[in-house]
This record gives sequence, structure tokens and C-alpha cells, in this order.
Amino acid sequence: MTAGEMDSRYIPVESEHSAMAACVGASITGARTFTATSSHGLAYMHEMVNWAAGARLPIVMANVNRALGPGWNVWAEHTDAFQERDTGWLQVYVSTVQEAYDTTLMAFRIAEHQDVILPVMVNLDGFLLSHSMQSLETVTLGDFVPPLHLPHAIDIANPAGYGTLTGPDQYFKFRWEIEQSMRKSVAVIRETEQDFAGRFGRNYGVAEEYRYEDADVVVIAMGTLGKEAEVAVDILRDEGVRAGSLRVRWFRPFPDLDLSGRELVVIDRDYSFGFGGVLAHSLVAKSRVEPYSVIAGLGGQEVTYDDIAGFVRDRNPGQESWFGVNGNV
Repeated sequence: MTAGEMDSRYIPVESEHSAMAACVGASITGARTFTATSSHGLAYMHEMVNWAAGARLPIVMANVNRALGPGWNVWAEHTDAFQERDTGWLQVYVSTVQEAYDTTLMAFRIAEHQDVILPVMVNLDGFLLSHSMQSLETVTLGDFVPPLHLPHAIDIANPAGYGTLTGPDQYFKFRWEIEQSMRKSVAVIRETEQDFAGRFGRNYGVAEEYRYEDADVVVIAMGTLGKEAEVAVDILRDEGVRAGSLRVRWFRPFPDLDLSGRELVVIDRDYSFGFGGVLAHSLVAKSRVEPYSVIAGLGGQEVTYDDIAGFVRDRNPGQESWFGVNGNV
């Protein structure tokens, strides 16, 4: 950008609310648009996060998942992004630096696909990924991400109003259209990831399975906890437990998963007060399988593969436990 090798502009603003407002303004002109935020910054831009989706703008945003205060906490937690889960943004959660890089590239193609035209939030765990040194293989995209065509971009030759007063009938239709695009995005995600794998040799999927096919008990988690769970699975297999893991990557749209006939241990790095773990309850709503719900890792609490193996050994289907609180788990 500084060398002039990319036709682009970096816009410094005074707040996260203004940052997303600037992205909205840039995107609606037909420009490819990206920003990044975290935790309280994401909360601050909440109004404009809704606006970006409602205006059907294919913005890509990296969100470094961190806890919300008080007390003031800068460590990993998924609650910040989950609070935006009903805004109309696609959401994906990654587990390595390489996956964050690859997924961000794919996010532009997915967001800008004519069957989607919705913003995408790429989530990565605070400090565990955002401040980690890992090997990274960059790629030359070529034509993997085609030129952006925004059907409703501002055209001074054809003046139009944007975001004006919308009556109930039209507003209802707009919301229905967002849902239809969200559903269509499932096929777009799969096609994009398959093409990426064919070109660059790395494939992730909507959800990543590990020793899953013959598993009697499955650990389900997101982000870096999903990778930690794979080590726990190996430990449990050595003990004779037919364990497997499933790392949910795409949270919006939420995947259709066949979980019947298995015991589930779901680890949530989040909590919806008065309701429960967001991932666990999302799985219940989709699969009708009652999991053992473990709340762990809030505020950056350390959760090791030995801890996860312990969750499986002590599982109690249909119950909820908070790791490390009052002797629980």
C-alpha cells in the first residue's frame, strides 16, 4: 500500500463506530473494503455492524476475540462476536495463523459472490492467535478472487436514495432476502473452500472432523479450543475411549451436522446469561441432542488438552458445568 503497488487507501478514524461507518461508505461505492476490530471496539460499532449487513455490503472484518469488561480483560473469549450473531454477518472462527490468513482471502470471494453480498467476520482468538508467532505460507491469488461487482453501488449517472425510510412490507422483504442469501452462502462457502484447496492445498470445511467417523463421544468446540481437543482425543483413544472431535468453523450460517447416536461434550468459550453456552444451545436447536455443556476459557482462562480429556471422562449428558468454579469439572 505504501509502495503504491495496490490501488488503495488507509483511512484512520477516531472510533470503531466511525471505522465501520467509513467501511459502509467505501463499500457502497463499489470498493473492496476491509477493517479489523476486537471486543469493546466491536461492541462500539454495533449500530454500524447492523447497517453493513442491512445495506448488503460485502465488507470483510477480522475480529480478535477478547472478553468484554468489566472487569477489564484483554484475553480470549467468544462473547464479543456472539453478541453480533443475529446482525446478518457471516461468521467464521479459525484455529491457526495460517487458517486466519487463508480464511480472510476466501472471505472476500464469499462475501462478494452474487448469491451472497453480505459481510463476513473472520474471528481469531485474542493473544492465542493474534500475538502468536507461527509459520505462514502466503499465496499468489491470481484469479481466485474475481473483480468486485456490487449491483447496487452508487452510480452518479443514476441517482438513488440509500437507507431511507422503509415501510413494514418492504422492510420485511429485505430481511427475508438476507436470510435467503445466508442460506445460499452454504453452497458458496463449500465451493470456495474446495477451489482454494485445489489451488493451494489446504482444506478446512464448514466444520473440521478429527477421528470422528467411529467416535462414540465427540468433543465440539470452536477456535483454538477445537485444535486443543484433537490432542485430548488422542489421549482418550489411548485409554480405549472411542472419542472424536468436531471444530465448528462457520457459525453463521450455522452448519447442519449429523450428531445422532453420539454423546456430545460441548465447550463454550462464551456465555449467554440466563440461557447457557451459545454453541451448546445452538447444537441442541439444530440436532435435538442434549450435550454435556462445559463453560470454559472465559477471559482467557487456560484450558489444556488434559482438561478437555477430563471433561470427557466426567461427562454428564444434559448438564452444564463451569470449569474450575466451586469444584465443578
